[in-house]
Amino acid sequence: MSVRDRRLPLLTAALLAALTTAACGGGGGDGGTAAAAGEQAADTVPVAATDDACDVASAELPAGTHSFAVTNSGSQVTEFYVYADGDRVMGEVENIAPGLTRELLVELPAGSYETACKPGMVGDGIRAGLTVTGEAATLSEDETLARASADYQRYVQSQTGALLEQTTAFTDAVEAGDVEGAKALYPVARTYWERIEPVAEVFGDLDPLIDGREGDQAEGEDFTGFHRIEQALWVGGTTEGMAPYADRLLADVQEVVDLADGTTLEPLQLANGAKALLDEIATGKITGEEDRYSHTDLWDFAANLEGSEAAVQALRPYLEEADPELVAEIDERFAATEAELEQYRTDGGWTPHDQLTEDQLRGLSDSVTALSESVSRVAAVVADR
Repeated sequence: MSVRDRRLPLLTAALLAALTTAACGGGGGDGGTAAAAGEQAADTVPVAATDDACDVASAELPAGTHSFAVTNSGSQVTEFYVYADGDRVMGEVENIAPGLTRELLVELPAGSYETACKPGMVGDGIRAGLTVTGEAATLSEDETLARASADYQRYVQSQTGALLEQTTAFTDAVEAGDVEGAKALYPVARTYWERIEPVAEVFGDLDPLIDGREGDQAEGEDFTGFHRIEQALWVGGTTEGMAPYADRLLADVQEVVDLADGTTLEPLQLANGAKALLDEIATGKITGEEDRYSHTDLWDFAANLEGSEAAVQALRPYLEEADPELVAEIDERFAATEAELEQYRTDGGWTPHDQLTEDQLRGLSDSVTALSESVSRVAAVVADR
């Protein structure tokens, strides 16, 4: 996902730690429960990550679904990616804190790939080649799963037009010097972005260019995108010097829209994306780190929640047959999280993050933790077709 700087204040760090511990206690991270991982032990690929190494146990794998178990023995939070040609993201797992192991289920057809660990979650990462050979039945050969992917693509297409329209309005206001107008449009445009981030994140560097935060950039890289303009609007109270950033943002969003409209996520990417959106809430929205200048984090929280639910709903026909009890649990926990969030809806949108108390943030955190644990098990159910 987008390259992130996780240097959090004391309260938000504690909340993040609680979320991470709960998710990992559920065993899933991005790859399902510990029990599910155990069922697929023959396909588990250990990855030893440190601050200067990323040792994948095998550089050659048979075609099919594999679970990468990434153990971070370094001193920095890291990420793990599997890239296809052009840095197209086949799968990723973020926020692997020192001492933790997180798992990633990813389906790989025959071809050449690269694995990457990103200590500090910046830069191109420590990369190595991965060759996948042979043939295997794909998850999308299941008619119900193929329909889920197609249904989700239609959802994405329903959002991309509004994303482009609202980003255009936002960047027009920036270029016109309309500070208050741009402030009002900023969280609206981001709503459509945050709903479809799982597909946007497939396209390599576009996500961090659009959504990277200050400090996320590797040495020599410029700070661009939504948050660069957010900083100018709320900290400087100005749009001066922002026209080039507005132009770049709109061009990057246009590229994502063009690519997303023609991209169908595979079933396992869809399942992982549903969980990844909840991780976005845990690592950015609950903490206030995402929209640190405007404090419009609950707009993003709501959008991530809606996007995650859309992904799960696309998979629902398959899940109802494969694990109806999990579906009921997920439904209950989505409803609980939505009810917790709804307390902070206002006439103008949502309560600013910096106006929430520690107890209110803890309530939101607890609800997302429970929901994330349930959704983390979807990928294993899908992989066990």
